[in-house]
Amino acid sequence: MFQHRRILMALSLALPLSLAATGLALAQDKYPSKPVTLIVPQAAGGANDAIARVIAQKLTEQLGQTFIVENRTGAGGNVGTVAAARAKADGYTLMVTADSSMVINPSLYKITGFDPIKDFEPVGTVATAGYVLVAHPAFAAKNTADLISLAKQQPGKINIGSAGNGTLNHLIGEMLGKVAGIDLVHVPYKGSAAAVTDLVAGQVEVSVQSLPSSIAFIRSGKIKVLGVVNPKRLPALPDAPTIGETIKGFGTTPWYGMFAPAGTPKHIVSQLNAAIAKALESKDAQERLAGVGCEPYKSTPEQFAQLVRDDLPRWAKIVKDSGATID
Repeated sequence: MFQHRRILMALSLALPLSLAATGLALAQDKYPSKPVTLIVPQAAGGANDAIARVIAQKLTEQLGQTFIVENRTGAGGNVGTVAAARAKADGYTLMVTADSSMVINPSLYKITGFDPIKDFEPVGTVATAGYVLVAHPAFAAKNTADLISLAKQQPGKINIGSAGNGTLNHLIGEMLGKVAGIDLVHVPYKGSAAAVTDLVAGQVEVSVQSLPSSIAFIRSGKIKVLGVVNPKRLPALPDAPTIGETIKGFGTTPWYGMFAPAGTPKHIVSQLNAAIAKALESKDAQERLAGVGCEPYKSTPEQFAQLVRDDLPRWAKIVKDSGATID
């Protein structure tokens, strides 16, 4: 009799403890339960920064925790990418980056400090952006053909600014020089904003820029478009011809996406992917992206992983053919 009472008492004491433990486990599993850092390996003012801030705001609204954009620049995006790769795989440090950092840098740099396949969990693509070859209004060239003609007459005399060594802006300029057979002098800056500022001031003649970093200056007439880098003309600049209309086959569509450190729980990756998809369906996000020359680009984690695997060898060939290298 006493033994049965003891058993019943033990069970009655254990039940609340068990329920409390279950509640604690559920609380610990809730994601996110604190602010989340979004590392952006590129400087403020560029395409990736603009895209990341749109997504950060929408995820903050959806998930009830603040998503904080943190720009960590350097080495063409390698500094921030390495920081993201080494972060704790708990979903509280993520990265929104351009394709250049993940699929181009491994072919440009002898050492990047990260493995784009082994060190990351692809969460999902976010957007694509328009890229343009732009010039100071006083520059004699009116289009890509004019630039090529002038550069051949004045080899090594025309400066082309970029967002920094190893950035997509830089590589596209290198590709243009290679395929057009011209010698443009590369002038690297610490970010797109600094490069555009000097272009407006006439310190450099031309530059390759994303629309988010340049469209306000284009619309105000402070810089002019010589050609569109993307394979097709851009909705934001329907009258601007593509570079590919002058140089057959030239063109690329830069993408931007979110990554988590390798080992991040699958349920967190899935939750974030669903949240990104929902964000990109909102009229507000679509309008904000369109306002800076970008378009929503959704994918599953699996589709994104395949995109990375496909783009690595494609860009390796482009880098090799262009002759561009960064020590």
